[in-house]
Parts: sequence; C-alpha cells; structure tokens
Amino acid sequence: MLLNISILIPCSFGNVSGNDYGTKKQVVTKRPNFTEKLFSNNIGIQGIVYCKSGSKLIQLEGAVIRITCEAVDEYGFETTPFTFLSDATDVKGYFLATLFQVELVAEKRVLKECRAFLDASPSKNCNYPTDFNKGISGAELHSYSFLNDKKMNLYTVGPFVFTSTSKSISNGY
Repeated sequence: MLLNISILIPCSFGNVSGNDYGTKKQVVTKRPNFTEKLFSNNIGIQGIVYCKSGSKLIQLEGAVIRITCEAVDEYGFETTPFTFLSDATDVKGYFLATLFQVELVAEKRVLKECRAFLDASPSKNCNYPTDFNKGISGAELHSYSFLNDKKMNLYTVGPFVFTSTSKSISNGY
C-alpha cells in the first residue's frame, strides 16, 4: 500500500485576478528531495550460520537468512518493506543472498536500509534462532567490498547462531 502525502504550502500571488480581495493562496504538492541512493549497485549479503550444541559450534547446512529492506518509491515516499531470502547455506554454513538493481527498477524502488535476520533452520535439534550478532533483531548492512566483475556491493554479516534450546543467546554468551 502506497501512502500519498501532500504538503500544503501557502503561496502569495498578489492581486492576480484584478480584484481587491488581497492575497490568494494556492495548494502545491511538493515531492521530498531524495537524492541519495544508499544501495545504488547490485547487492550481495554473505555470512556463516552455526548450530551451537553444548560448547561446540557446528556449521549448519540448509539454513536460510531473510533480508528486509526499507525502500522509497520514485518520488521519495516510503513503500512497504522489501524482503528476500538467501539460498540455503552450504555444507560449511556459508550463505549468499543477492539482489539485482533491475529487480528494484521494475518496481521503481530505491533501498534505504537493509537488515539480515535468521529465518529458518533445517535441523529439528538446532532450530532456535539466537540474537548473537543480531540474528533475531537484525544485523544492519554497513561496510562492503565492491566486486568489479559482478558490479556488486558485497556485505558481510554474522556469523549467526541457532541453538537447541529456546534460551536466547546474545553476543555475551
């Protein structure tokens, strides 16, 4: 659902109609000035997901990460959040989620801020997400490496951790 917001700005035109009624006011719709495109290239988000079993960390194969981004439309107005999923982690727990600008251009959206979250674990013995490195609250995408060959900003988050108990684990263990 798009939210259309109009801003009323009083404008003085003096005596434009030739009468003596004084100042006229006109309603003007103004678009916000949105010039900064935070994510102007293709983006990739990478990281590793572990299962914490006792005191051991085991690389978790098959886990999925959810990326949720705030976006604005072509006029600079906020849109509904944009969400996409990573491919399942490989045998070493590595994931890569990619988003190509052509996908956003078709919807006329510009990303402002993105966060990565633990989404799903394939393991019945290790399926409770933890907030270690903000796996539950959302790890913000900050610095990146630019991959020239793919014209992509590659962000790294995590590592993230699932556990076998519902007791939350934060960065303090």
